[in-house]
Amino acid sequence: MKKLLDDKIRLLHILQSIEYIDGFMEGRIKESLYNEPMFRFAVERQLEIIGEAANHLSDALIELSSETEWRKIIAFRNFVAHEYFGIDLELLWDVATNKLPPLKRAVEQLLAGYFTE
Repeated sequence: MKKLLDDKIRLLHILQSIEYIDGFMEGRIKESLYNEPMFRFAVERQLEIIGEAANHLSDALIELSSETEWRKIIAFRNFVAHEYFGIDLELLWDVATNKLPPLKRAVEQLLAGYFTE
């Protein structure tokens, strides 16, 4: 039971971070990552949180949602956390604009399907 609650909390952290990034991205263009360090750092930090939360999901949950590339999400977190001077901002933009919407849908489905109260 505890692991199930832990998974729910981690999924909620992922969802919250995605929602923060969505808010940060509002009204911004790709060049904003280059010109607005606070914006870039905010996005990077939330991506770290997403990867860290994913890293603590149970194996059972990961198996339930095998279509989600959890290992890549975790690896990207490690990249962002440790390669802070070498982050490709084009990749960062791609992740924020193209990879997060499907992840958000997957997390919402998991929360709705497996964690109803």
